[in-house]
Amino acid sequence: MTWKLDTAHSAVEFSVRHMMVSTVKGNFKEFSVDLNLDPEDLVKSSAKAVIQAASIDTREPARNGHLTSADFFEVEKYPEITYQSRSVKALGGDRYQVEGDLTVKDVTRPVALEVAFLGVQTSPQGAKVAGFEASTKISRKDFGLNWNVALETGGVLVGDEIKISLDIEANEVAA
Repeated sequence: MTWKLDTAHSAVEFSVRHMMVSTVKGNFKEFSVDLNLDPEDLVKSSAKAVIQAASIDTREPARNGHLTSADFFEVEKYPEITYQSRSVKALGGDRYQVEGDLTVKDVTRPVALEVAFLGVQTSPQGAKVAGFEASTKISRKDFGLNWNVALETGGVLVGDEIKISLDIEANEVAA
């Protein structure tokens, strides 16, 4: 069954260490997900996500500008970040592992998402609504996001590990 992403109730968020003493959080404001979902047998499901890299928001315009530049995402040349699922594995209960390919800039690497299926409800308008939470960690250097500055006291300005979290709500599309 085809499900449509409810962008008003979904989010793509990330966090990364700053100067090794704090964490910067941000999100992408523009994204879409093509979701084929069988709530009765989730291992038969698949998803393709497309994120508009220029929609990055860290609540700091100068930093957002730097992140969209050639030092990081180079959005003029690589406007989209994509994730295509390859398989879904049941881990027990409402937990699943989704194996897929993440493409950032011109680099594609396998990335596993840990997913919690939050269930299906019927909205007051009668539509079926499904919810998920997902998370993963990646090395930004694995995707060519290498820019950094060494600190005089040791360490670097931007951490390598990126924590990614997804909140997804989708509505069933009537056949």
